[in-house]
Amino acid sequence: MFRWTLVHGGKTPPAGAVVRPDERLSTPRMVGLGAQHVVAMFGATFVFPRVMGLNPNLAVLMSGVATILFLLIVKNRIPSYVGTSASFVAGVAAIRAQGGDSADVTGAILIAGLILAVVGVIVHVGGAHLVRAALPPVVTGAVVMLIGFNLATVATTLYLPNEQWIGLLTAAFVIVVSVLARGFVSRLAIFLGLVFGYVASWIADQINQVPSSADPKMMVDRIDWSGISDAAWIGVPKTIPLVGDPNLKELTGPHLPTFSMTFILLVIPSVIALLAENAGHVKAVSEMTGDDLDPYLGRAFIGDGVGTAVASVVGGSPTTTYAENIGVMAATRVYSTLAYYIAAAVAILFGFCPKFGALVAATPAGVLGGITLVLYGMIGLLGAKIWIEARVDFANPVNLVPLGAALIAGIGDLTIKFTDDFSITGIAAGTLIALLGYHLCRALAPAHLREPRTGRDDRPDLAKPLA
Repeated sequence: MFRWTLVHGGKTPPAGAVVRPDERLSTPRMVGLGAQHVVAMFGATFVFPRVMGLNPNLAVLMSGVATILFLLIVKNRIPSYVGTSASFVAGVAAIRAQGGDSADVTGAILIAGLILAVVGVIVHVGGAHLVRAALPPVVTGAVVMLIGFNLATVATTLYLPNEQWIGLLTAAFVIVVSVLARGFVSRLAIFLGLVFGYVASWIADQINQVPSSADPKMMVDRIDWSGISDAAWIGVPKTIPLVGDPNLKELTGPHLPTFSMTFILLVIPSVIALLAENAGHVKAVSEMTGDDLDPYLGRAFIGDGVGTAVASVVGGSPTTTYAENIGVMAATRVYSTLAYYIAAAVAILFGFCPKFGALVAATPAGVLGGITLVLYGMIGLLGAKIWIEARVDFANPVNLVPLGAALIAGIGDLTIKFTDDFSITGIAAGTLIALLGYHLCRALAPAHLREPRTGRDDRPDLAKPLA
């Protein structure tokens, strides 16, 4: 597993050539590629914990640990970086809205990670078709969509009202970079948006102050850098107090998780999103490398689940494989897993720099509003992307009716009350309706509506021009 063959004389591969997962280039080039992967994952791995109220330094540190665990579990066959997952943001917001703290958050995420690992074992033993049978694209698309859109009010009512023009400018910048920038730069749109928002807020502070969220009669700067100057360059991640954030009081450092069934149910739908996300990433890597990675899909689920569980044990953020790093591989055509081990080691070192965590913690609420306005919408539309790629037929009421009800339940925060002490809300309620509603409708529907499960038999041949 730990032998990489030197190819192309250690130099940059010629046009059309690739570096396979078990191959490598010269040491300086591999270090450079590892650093590139760190840059690709850095923005999202820092921003998502900030939104969830968890320590960004600890998240980056544990992403390095989780990446190493993932590579070991997949036997170095699937080159991927495992960074902070956005799929849990909505569930975490729901937990905090119901009075849960960071220990409740990481406890629920830990159980979700273990569930993902168990599903991975089942898939590894029984085959990938088991996931497709239980979670066809029509269902996974709906769950991913309601996870993203359920968060809409977090962006519009918590963050944006504090400094809406800074937020809208930041959102516009992220959109422009995502659309107009080329290649690798476009994949850094969220991170660059964070930098832009910081600069815009600093310029605005030179012009005027804004009312404090704690006391509207008190005028304060948008950026408070006192925590940055007090933070050490080298140290263990700690809890970071927040000033001026209407949603959170602190970014919690290392801690042990606690467990509540009510809160666990709020994040279990995120497991479905991770299954869809990981399966898509494994397919993308398989197409790039030319390797058949279906036998390793179960291992990928196990690796991500174990990474999420291990990170949560110490208070870190949930993890997932990163499309940003897959994009780096597509651009460089270097698929060596050695680059990911190097990136993981660099991330672990970054995790022990509290000053970086304090810098992210000082992000103005308006900047977060702009970033989340785009980010949450993107998560939701990934569900639509799953439908489009699977050619889901919404002329079929088996697909249309139960999934329509599930979306409204999830986005509208429906509460289903089972007893005085037990209920499920929002994303969990929508996911339950999607799963049970779809499979029940399909079981009871006439034969001509049950098949095909997704797509149309009469769909046009895309290789031919349409009449």
